[in-house]
Formats: sequence, C-alpha cells, structure tokens
Amino acid sequence: MTSRIPRDSRLRLVRPRPLAAAPSAVNQRRPRRPAPRPPEGTPAPAELARMARSRLAPAARVARWADAALGPGGDAATADGKATLADATAERAARDLGLTADRVRADWDTARLAGLIEVHGASARPGWRLRAWDRDDSAVLRGWVALFDAWSLATPEPGDQEPATVAEVVSAMPQVLSFLQLSAGPVPVDQLLDLLRQRVTELRTERCEVVYDADAAADAGAAAPDAPARPALAAAAGPAESEDEPADPARAAELAPLLDWALHALASVGALTYGDGQATLTPLGSWAVWVKLEQICVAAQSPAGNIEQPAEDMLRGCAQLRPNAARAEYRAWLAARPVGSAVTELLAAARGEDALLRGLAFEALRVVGAPAEPDVRAVVEEPALRPYALLWLAEHDGVDPEDAHEVLTREEATWLWVDTAAAVADHGEAPMLVRHLESALQPTVPALLKEVRAAGHPRTVQVLVALAAAHPDPALAKAVRRAAFQVHTGGH
Repeated sequence: MTSRIPRDSRLRLVRPRPLAAAPSAVNQRRPRRPAPRPPEGTPAPAELARMARSRLAPAARVARWADAALGPGGDAATADGKATLADATAERAARDLGLTADRVRADWDTARLAGLIEVHGASARPGWRLRAWDRDDSAVLRGWVALFDAWSLATPEPGDQEPATVAEVVSAMPQVLSFLQLSAGPVPVDQLLDLLRQRVTELRTERCEVVYDADAAADAGAAAPDAPARPALAAAAGPAESEDEPADPARAAELAPLLDWALHALASVGALTYGDGQATLTPLGSWAVWVKLEQICVAAQSPAGNIEQPAEDMLRGCAQLRPNAARAEYRAWLAARPVGSAVTELLAAARGEDALLRGLAFEALRVVGAPAEPDVRAVVEEPALRPYALLWLAEHDGVDPEDAHEVLTREEATWLWVDTAAAVADHGEAPMLVRHLESALQPTVPALLKEVRAAGHPRTVQVLVALAAAHPDPALAKAVRRAAFQVHTGGH
C-alpha cells in the first residue's frame, strides 16, 4: 500500500510520457474500423487456444518442472550463459519426467521461444504466460505466436548453406505463408519453390546486388581491349524473371534444401503440415498468418501507413500519434518483417543523434517483448542506450513501470533526463521543456545543474540553452545560461 502513496514528482524521474502525446498531437478522433472477422472456417479463439495448449504441452511441462526444481539455491539452469540447458540439469529433468535428455532440451528450447521460461544468466524462472496458462486463452495464443515468429530458430539451419542465402529465405517466407493462407488448402512444394525463387530474386534486385564476374570481365576485355572492365551481374542476383521466362534450375536447386528446412521448421512449431510433396497450413498457422496480414492492412489504411518504411522513418511517422495508435503501427511494422532484423533496425535507429527516436525505438521494443531481450541486454554497456535498456529490462522482468526508474543510478537517471530534454527541445514546445524540469531527480535547480554538468551528455549545452530561453523566471534562466557557458568552456 505504501508504494501507492503520492510522492513529490520533482524528486523522482518518472517514465517519460511519449512526446506523441503532446497537446499539439492528433486530437481528432477517427472513426473506429469495424473489428475484422477471420476467414470462414477459422476455429473460435477457445478452440485455437486448446490447439495451442496441446502443441505446447511438453514445453509447459518442462517449464513447470524448472519452476519447481530450479528455484533459488537449486541447480544452475544453464552452463554457457546463452540459455543452453546445462547437461546435469537436463539429465536430472530427464529422470524426473521420464524423458530423454535430448527431448528435454528440445522442449526447453520451445518453452523459451514461447515465453514460458525466461533465462537470466545461469538462472531461469517461469514467464508470465506460464502463470496464466490454465486461465487465459489470449496468453496461450500469444505464447504460440511467439514460437511461430521464431520458427527459424526452432530447427537448426543447414550447415552447408551461405548465411546470406538463409537470411533471404527467412525474409521471403512471409510471402510464401501468405500464399498458403490464401490458397486455403494443400499447395505443391514445387509451386512454393517457384514463389520462393521469385521473392528471393526480388529481394536481391531491390538491393541492386552486382557481383563482379571475373570471367565475364575477361571476355569483355578480350572483345574490346580499350573498353573499361565492367562488373557483370551474377546469375543468382540477376533481374527478376518475367512470368513468361522459365525458372532458373540452378537457383531452384540452391533454394530447394532451404525451403525444405523452412517447411520442416514451420511444421515443428505446428504452423503447417508437410509431406507427400505438399504443404498445408494448420488452423493455428492459418489464423496466425491472417492476424499478421490484418495488422499490415490496418496500418496500410491508417494515415501513418509506415509498414514499408525503415525503422527511423517509421518512428518519425509515429511521433505525432497517440500512444495506442503508435503501438498499433509498431505491431504492424513488426508483423511485416522477421523479428531479428526488426530489432536490429530499431536499435540502429536508437543509436542515432535524435533523442526522440531513441525513446520511441524502445517503446517499439516493448511491443516486441521477450524476443528482443538478448539484443537489449547486449547494448546495456553502450552509454547512449544504457538507461533505456535498463528500464526496458526492468519492466520485462516484471517491475512496475512506475518504479522501474529505481534501477538507474543517479548519474544514469540524470543522463536520461538530459536525453529526454533534448527530445523535447528538438520536437516539443517551450512549456513542455519547462514542465520537464519538474521530473528531474534533484530537489533543487542548482543541484540539477551541478549533476547535469557532470553527466557528460553530448547535448548538455543545447539543452541548457533551450531551457534558459524557455523558462519565464529571469533569475533561473540566468543561472541555466551560466551553467551552459561553463559546460561549453569546460569551466566549473
């Protein structure tokens, strides 16, 4: 009860309100779009949840065992710090559950991908979805969708394939899945292979891949000795064939084992059935693909419509949306691309100079949830991202967002205050910057200025100058200008 006692807002760093909620932001209420209806024949949510529970029952069993057996003072869950189940723990689980160690490891990995287990260093604890497993159908479905999103991690990729080609196939599979969903029935693998080949060709053409072909250059030089050598387009990266052109057998042969891997991986998570030379989406898989297509369509019809934009442009497009509308845009943008590349792109945007995009990028990462945890942990040591990453991890670990700021040191909280002030100075209005002064951790302005000078934020001078220009109190503005001058000249 004591945590709910009102406190002086000047004495704590509150979680910054998204600048998208500024008074000048969108205030007009758009008419609500009618709730979309799933395709005819889609099972009811309760039936879908039953299917998901059945599919994830072995993983839930291992997760419950880990909850009971790997508590404080028990065995270490992992040995390598990378979430791989320790051998001794796997053997113990196998004895307790009557399974093989390999089966335990497979179910452990599934539980991690579905968010039933959260691994932190050498320890593990149950995820919130496991706590709600028996009573909350939406938690079960979200857990299965998390596993579906991570299908490429469910089955080891072929070791003899180029990583770049594997990444292209992963990027192309949403289109293959969409085709399966629209077909609403079995589709021959040869037809899927042709579609995959076309999509990979499009991806390579969009990147304008030009591979230097030494033999072609030598032939060109022999034919025209005086002409400069020019790079030749490699066959695998050539322009997309028209519908009338025959399929390239070499490229089909290159992609066939990867399509086989992808279909087996999707089958292993329960998204489709695969055999006898054809593939068919399961009811769960068809529903999940439809949900993602619907998210994309919703965003495409919205005024923002940022699905096809890179992360930085998408975040800028969301800056003037209300928080709920922005989260809808984030979900649609994430649904249109592999989660791994999306997280990488968001963190790259967060590393830029625009503090507003830094804050919005981590709001988008909150929508990503558990799959983003390893990448967020990896940036904790980057000074510009550390406060945001620590807050994200605290909230991910179950800390109340209102109290998450307590994980920051005083120096980190001050750095975050300056960074947020830079976002306000760049994109907000003067009164917002003055109000931001009230969210500082320090109880007095002199104390704030002293610690801001020591924080070492690269935008400190600009923030102090903007604050001095915006504040109506002449004496305070003068003190802030003096502090800005001292930072600028390196004085004290």
